[in-house]
Amino acid sequence: MGIFRRRSRAADHGASARLRAEARELSDVVSASPVNGYAVLETVAALPVSTWRYLWEPEGVRHLGPMAQDWHAAFGLNPDDTTIPVVDGLGVALVCIQALDRRVEELTAEVDRLREAASPNTPGAA
Repeated sequence: MGIFRRRSRAADHGASARLRAEARELSDVVSASPVNGYAVLETVAALPVSTWRYLWEPEGVRHLGPMAQDWHAAFGLNPDDTTIPVVDGLGVALVCIQALDRRVEELTAEVDRLREAASPNTPGAA
């Protein structure tokens, strides 16, 4: 699925240049390892989220999200606790969506099994 691919600098120079740029971008990743989506989801569920504004912004401006210090304490993904890199926020959001999707699928299957067991037409149902 290409909607999440980063547009390469060579995007306007034809397909072969795009392929070379994408291969180069993949080779820039040092160590990739799987993530436990359920654990990340639990961490996000416990993460304090609030509205806030930067000191230099007008009084009426509000942002919604965690404080960078809380994010850093929860995930330790950034070397400092003053910013939340967009790529990390997106990654956390995506892995949480995947974990929630798996949980919905599991619960849907369980509901289907319970309905089947409770159905009066099912042999052995009381």
